[in-house]
Amino acid sequence: MPDLLTTIGRSTIQHGPDNDRVYLMELNDADMPDLLARINDLAEQENYGKIFAKLPAGWAETFAADGFRTEALVPDFFKNGADGHFMAKYLDPARADDPREQEIERILAISRDTPRRPDIEVADEYSFRRCTLDDCDAMAERYGTIFTSYPFPVDDPNFLATTMAEHVIYFGVWQGDELVALASAEQYRRGGHVEMTDFLTVPEHRRQGLAGYLLAAMDRELRKRGLAVAYTIARALSVGINVTFARAGYRHAGTLINNTQICGNIESMQVWYKYLC
Repeated sequence: MPDLLTTIGRSTIQHGPDNDRVYLMELNDADMPDLLARINDLAEQENYGKIFAKLPAGWAETFAADGFRTEALVPDFFKNGADGHFMAKYLDPARADDPREQEIERILAISRDTPRRPDIEVADEYSFRRCTLDDCDAMAERYGTIFTSYPFPVDDPNFLATTMAEHVIYFGVWQGDELVALASAEQYRRGGHVEMTDFLTVPEHRRQGLAGYLLAAMDRELRKRGLAVAYTIARALSVGINVTFARAGYRHAGTLINNTQICGNIESMQVWYKYLC
């Protein structure tokens, strides 16, 4: 069962045993400082190994005093000009170290050295468009096939439909009537940023540049919508997705250690960002 997406006061959190963490996704100033105590209590009650928080710089010192450390930093992340801190507190000390650190650094070096190439062209047989409610069944089937487990229930058509109606835009690439690549843009309009996430390409269509093509089209669309900063939290051990973002002009912000459960394993993640406006 996927982790629970819920609220504490007016702040959005996700928590559960799959990721073995509390994730403070969106902090509302009105909930502080009580919010910090409440997420600590929740993590202790559930015996989670990590608390992960995305928050504006104005609260970074408060969280640091409570044992959090900044793992990634995005300048001018929020609409009011505040930097964005991606902070972690490790309740399980062993989780703070990733034995794959050397491989993660190798992949990051490859990505950083990748020449920028924002304009991606793909074969004429592929077409791109925004997904609609009619596509949710096909989208869920694709996500369920590729990801045996995932931080959010993207294999559930109802979840996709609900998020589509609220704040997430899904984009797809088709070959004829077949959906062959997917991604989403999760909008945080109050903060003025958007997360580019949920990238998928079916195996038979990989190495065709579809992820880069999707990302370039998403950047253009979200720029039109007035979102100033785009970012992603990408699997640190995936050469392809990190190179895709680096090639599109995204900058590296930091590494989140043992942060996210994907396909049955807790993995470290890289944060990349880009100014759209």
